[in-house]
Amino acid sequence: MTDTILIDPVSRIEGHAKITIRLDGDGAVSDARFHVTEFRGFEEFCKGRPLFEMPSLTARTCGICPVSHLMASSKAGDAILSVQIPPAAVALRRLMNLGQIVQSHALSFFHLSAPDLLLGMDSDPSTRNVFGLIGADPDLARKGIRLRQFGQDVIRELGGAKIHPAWAVPGGVRSSLTEAQRDGLAGRVPEALATAQEALATYRDLLKGFEREIEAFGEFPSLFFGLIAPDGRWEHYDGRIRIIDAQGNRVADGLDPTEYRSYVGERTEPDSYLKTPYYRPAADEAGDPAAGMYRVGPLARVNLCDRMGTPLADEALDEFRERIGGVATSSFHYHEARLIEIIAALERIGDRLADPLVTESRVRAEAGINADHGVGVSEAPRGTLFHDYRVDGHGIITGVNMIIATGQNNLAMNRTVRQIAEEFVIGPEIPEGALNRVEAGIRAFDPCLSCSTHAVGRMPLHVTLEDAGGGILDEVIRG
Repeated sequence: MTDTILIDPVSRIEGHAKITIRLDGDGAVSDARFHVTEFRGFEEFCKGRPLFEMPSLTARTCGICPVSHLMASSKAGDAILSVQIPPAAVALRRLMNLGQIVQSHALSFFHLSAPDLLLGMDSDPSTRNVFGLIGADPDLARKGIRLRQFGQDVIRELGGAKIHPAWAVPGGVRSSLTEAQRDGLAGRVPEALATAQEALATYRDLLKGFEREIEAFGEFPSLFFGLIAPDGRWEHYDGRIRIIDAQGNRVADGLDPTEYRSYVGERTEPDSYLKTPYYRPAADEAGDPAAGMYRVGPLARVNLCDRMGTPLADEALDEFRERIGGVATSSFHYHEARLIEIIAALERIGDRLADPLVTESRVRAEAGINADHGVGVSEAPRGTLFHDYRVDGHGIITGVNMIIATGQNNLAMNRTVRQIAEEFVIGPEIPEGALNRVEAGIRAFDPCLSCSTHAVGRMPLHVTLEDAGGGILDEVIRG
């Protein structure tokens, strides 16, 4: 006889999900599953829309990372127009994407995960939130809010809005920065950098209190997947795909991201709307899609790159790698990877704002429909994002495929949930601390479920504990 624990909804994530934990006859965890329970279907209702609508339309996939969809969608449009966009447009798109990384990572760390890290996994759930964080450390909380605001303001100054800016388009962007806008943003970079460095130092001071979590929060070998610059530096907008294993060996390098279908497979599961991508060659060799499990996002990117490419971020990465002793394979380290990426993004924002290109007026290439297929690939905060469009001769969309970062982490998130449950859950009830750790394991990936399933909603979580026959022993619902 087995028992099952159901956690529904999962809290402090973006979207709707539930977790089912099944116990065996001895009360030990035998399985755990992460289910995404919402659906929206952007891939279907985008059909019939004009190509030039796609960046703004697909940006509505998510209110947290709309810029990521603007980037990938506009790049797919560039390919269909068959244009090389002006250098100023490339510089400006990169600048906005850096702002997106800062604001999204700051939200994840300070608002969603810091309550667990600073207040403790076992702290009172009524105060284990951003308001409790403000009460415990108002200075750090205020700085975290201002850091996120800076990232949002980079987006707003470029696109005219913090959320869903109608700015990046096939062929380039709509406008550049004025000198006043440039100077205003540049003057705020030092404060933002100081906050990011303080947050990283604070986080590192806390690590000794989470040794058990580090070992249980997705500590397993996997592949790591993401874009890399031609010289091996950390990349967030362009480049080629690199894939490494848990020992740091390069499984593949220099892959054309627009040819993703040749090495990325996709499957669906009956208990989740979240698609499950996998690395096709490894899966085909083993005869099992799970053998092609890979992780994307900040942890993958800092594992993949030879260096970050900016002084402070390189220093932070060197310290991280020396402490970890190689490739970081625990998903708990996503938190530190985000902070390292914030520092890199802020340094690059400062460099980009000093480049005269950001105030140039030639920012768009004009062209008509010159191809019937285009793929746009960029790095979203949560990982590699693919937009794949087909159009007719009039530029009307006939087919769409979107591979979202959260989906690419699906296999790894499921394995993480099971590992945490095996370590902390003892049936037939779900102690609050164990419940929060299961949720925190998902939050480490910072999943964006509205993106990945193209769904709307709040942030609920449903956890169920079941016996071997499917009977519910305990159930917790939040949200």
